[in-house]
Amino acid sequence: MLTTIQTLLTQSSAVIESDTAQLDAELLLCQVLGKPRSYLFAWSEQVLTAEQLAHFEQLLARRVAGEPIAYIVGKQGFWSLDLSVEPSTLIPRADTETLVEQALQLPLKAQAEGLQVLDLGTGTGAIALALASERPNWQVTGVDRVPEAVALAQQNQQQVGLTNTRFLTSHWFDSLAGSRYQLIVSNPPYIAEQDPHLAQGDVRFEPISALTSGADGLDDIRHIIQQAPKYLARHGWLLLEHGYDQAEAVQALMLAQGFLAVETKQDLGRNDRITFGQWCIN
Repeated sequence: MLTTIQTLLTQSSAVIESDTAQLDAELLLCQVLGKPRSYLFAWSEQVLTAEQLAHFEQLLARRVAGEPIAYIVGKQGFWSLDLSVEPSTLIPRADTETLVEQALQLPLKAQAEGLQVLDLGTGTGAIALALASERPNWQVTGVDRVPEAVALAQQNQQQVGLTNTRFLTSHWFDSLAGSRYQLIVSNPPYIAEQDPHLAQGDVRFEPISALTSGADGLDDIRHIIQQAPKYLARHGWLLLEHGYDQAEAVQALMLAQGFLAVETKQDLGRNDRITFGQWCIN
């Protein structure tokens, strides 16, 4: 029996347990055909070859098993960028764009010429590259302790063609002695080690070291807040992504450390997601 694009999408979306089942099926088929999504609608009656069907079935089986679509197709959109992703890094999420938006709104214009920015735990390089793409006169450094993540971020930098970024291997601040930044941003691990959500959904396939941080999920955030003043220029800012229920704790940590103008912003789902503050002591 001949199978058309339209038929295959209808059948496959019915077996994918996801809120985005139709989109997932379309992205898998685009991967097989090497075509954009618009092609699927313009040529919906096209009959697929046996080889194309076999390839699609392989990818579909992975998605039905719960593997994130981004890992299967090897890419994910973030901000205005199309980034490569691998299982060594977290998948960039739309909620993290809140951090980028807030960073771009900070009162940094007077210092913008040659502004030094640091992205801790950069992963795919998503945050660093998004900021660099919006502010060509910023110099953005992204660090990650996982060499594979650094290599992937460098690959993404080449793909998007940005020259005002660099990526280094470093466990948080360990390789940055003597450096000062007007802006430090991070989406660190912030899930508690025993959180039941770790056994659900896409996170089952993501690196556990990039997800969890101690019994309450705040170990890495504590470390960053304690160490950041050594690397922030006077009047510099620290922005942190965190869990939906961690804003009060993160604010308290920043205030206790001496940060001023501490605030929290909500993500697209109206959950507390980004807390930031200004360092004015040194």
